[in-house]
Amino acid sequence: MNKKLLIGGAVVLFVVVILLFPKDKQASIQTAPEEPGMTGTKLYTQASVLKAKGEILQAKEAYQKILSEHPDFGNVEGVQKELEELNMKLIFSNTPVPVKSVIHKVESGDTLGDLAKKYGTTIELIKRSNNLDSNMIRVGQKLRVWTGAFSIFVDKSQNILILKDNGDVLKVYNVSTGNGNSTPVGEFTITTRLVDPVWFNKGIVVPPESPQNVLGSRWLGFDLPGYGIHGTIDPESIGKQVTAGCIRMRNEDVEELYSIIPKGTKVIVVD
Repeated sequence: MNKKLLIGGAVVLFVVVILLFPKDKQASIQTAPEEPGMTGTKLYTQASVLKAKGEILQAKEAYQKILSEHPDFGNVEGVQKELEELNMKLIFSNTPVPVKSVIHKVESGDTLGDLAKKYGTTIELIKRSNNLDSNMIRVGQKLRVWTGAFSIFVDKSQNILILKDNGDVLKVYNVSTGNGNSTPVGEFTITTRLVDPVWFNKGIVVPPESPQNVLGSRWLGFDLPGYGIHGTIDPESIGKQVTAGCIRMRNEDVEELYSIIPKGTKVIVVD
């Protein structure tokens, strides 16, 4: 028998079989349904690879996509923590970020203090982002400066402090708030920033090196006298309502926050 006739007949038979199959059966043959969560898993793998390669912006985008499009992903809490880690790494790096940062070319007369005021940031953040060991800068030097608008949101019912940038959540910290719900609610402004603050306790001056100084390593004072955000000498108390009304953080957390938050930052406290 002619070989060409055999091949042609097989093709015709295959076409007839396909045409006789219901359309829904054809679809099931052509594309198998994707397993639930598979897309989230692929994104997570992609994000992990990008993170390992140092591609922070791309990794951040992948993590954000998991949270927004796959809320049922099995490790959402882990994704949130990794996203927070990337957010902070991005802020403290010299990676240019569209809209959120600028590259400033140092001119004659520039100082870090002037630049911090000009861009609404802190000297500490400029130094850390550009790996500066001192306050000395030179004419012609290019500095990456973060220009995002930071704000703080405190939820007393959960004892958490949320750092935001233009409304976007950057990081969630566990904190302590006032005993007997004594932390005031409302909108406040950061007006003072102190390293190793002195504690004025009912007329007694408690120096920063004293083990009795409850303020820890940093103070971010509100425009409401006597209230603010500070560190602690008792990290085990974090997560409880035990303070005299201030917001208490672990020293390493308040030091991180202090390096980011300039004077004028808005703080909202809710029940």
